[in-house]
Amino acid sequence: MGLSELLSAYGPNYLTALLTTWRITFISFALVMVLSVLITVLRVCPFKPLRLFGDFYVQVFRNIPGAVLLLIVVYALPHLKLILDYEPSVVLCTVLLGSAFGSENFMSGINTIGVGQIEAARSIGLSFTKILRHVVIPQALRSTVLPMTNLFIAVMLTTALGSQVPMSPQELTGLVSYINTRESAGVVTFAVSACGYIATALVAGFVGNKIDQKVRVMR
Repeated sequence: MGLSELLSAYGPNYLTALLTTWRITFISFALVMVLSVLITVLRVCPFKPLRLFGDFYVQVFRNIPGAVLLLIVVYALPHLKLILDYEPSVVLCTVLLGSAFGSENFMSGINTIGVGQIEAARSIGLSFTKILRHVVIPQALRSTVLPMTNLFIAVMLTTALGSQVPMSPQELTGLVSYINTRESAGVVTFAVSACGYIATALVAGFVGNKIDQKVRVMR
């Protein structure tokens, strides 16, 4: 099957798969950002058990393969009476994995903040929560635009976990598997899906660079 035949037969499916990939990516990334901040706050808080929990979370989900995590969520959690549909399962796995790396990005951003700023905030009587809200988190966010842009792309690629379960509608990689079980299209099906990923990544990189130029903390 050639490219023209593939697009003629499955063009609408590719569009649906691309939109599905985008939807899962944006939902997952929004949750990743929120959870990354929360985990990072735990890792820098004065209460040691919370710091240990935050570090433990990062070490676990930074080092567990996505396919293994998906198997646990889809096939093990039902034994605990917790049953999720396939798409929420993919989103959950993507968020858990992405937030571990997102927290590392935020920690790198926090390390760029001068100690003097923290001491100055303490000297005027700001509490730990206010220091985080007014000094630490805003600057960490501004310092990590480019790393978070890369994380956005990684989150998008992680949504390919959806190809391991019978999602409906399918995302891009899942559609490739679907087509190749029915047609002799070969590498062309992968190439079309790859174009969707690459185009999205290029746009994300362009937008990320523009945002970074506007909010970058000059030191």
